[in-house]
Amino acid sequence: MNPNTHRGIRDAIRTRIVAGEWKLGELIPGEADFAQEYGCSRTTVNRALQALAEEGLVERKRKGGTRVRPLPLPQASLRIQLLREQVEEAGSTYRCEIIERKLASPPPAVAERLKAGGDVRSVYLETLHLADEAPFAFETRWINLATVPQFEHAELGTLSANEWLVRTVPFTRGEVALLATNADRHTAEMLGTIDGKALLTMERTTWLDDRPVTTMTLCYAPNHRIAFTI
Repeated sequence: MNPNTHRGIRDAIRTRIVAGEWKLGELIPGEADFAQEYGCSRTTVNRALQALAEEGLVERKRKGGTRVRPLPLPQASLRIQLLREQVEEAGSTYRCEIIERKLASPPPAVAERLKAGGDVRSVYLETLHLADEAPFAFETRWINLATVPQFEHAELGTLSANEWLVRTVPFTRGEVALLATNADRHTAEMLGTIDGKALLTMERTTWLDDRPVTTMTLCYAPNHRIAFTI
């Protein structure tokens, strides 16, 4: 695609936002700056930014510039930190490793959470989150491609799927459950513990309006303590 068309510029700016060049809520360069950078007119940039605003990726205010869309207000009442933030605040180095990623049909219980009735075209993802190269948490996740079709071919780079989704999809509500579970053989292997070990586990499902985005299960390494800001 021609990078100097409004579609090409839209895609280029979207890629930079998803990659984390600007933080959530941060002001991005203005039309004149982008026009100079991409060698096009301000009108072309305006169309690109307007398209990103319609996607919900940025928000634009007259005389206030364009910002990466922050998390919606309803989420501010109980903010769950990204795993990267949890690890880095503890003074450790974060890394995530994708164990498995595939197109798959979810089991009935998951399909019900992702979409009431019918088959759901989804991506299944297993991710091991590490702190200083030691297992920190093991995540299994289903992503509804009817809501987030761009995830099918998304290049995550160093981002976890959760952070990619937070940057890309302005989800509007979520449900969270915290529970104690016993590690099955696969989870125990991922976390370097024994089969049957008690684990702190989080289950979370998020929606964009009435459209399910993703549902996940996150098992923390033994003896993990989780804290929330409310």
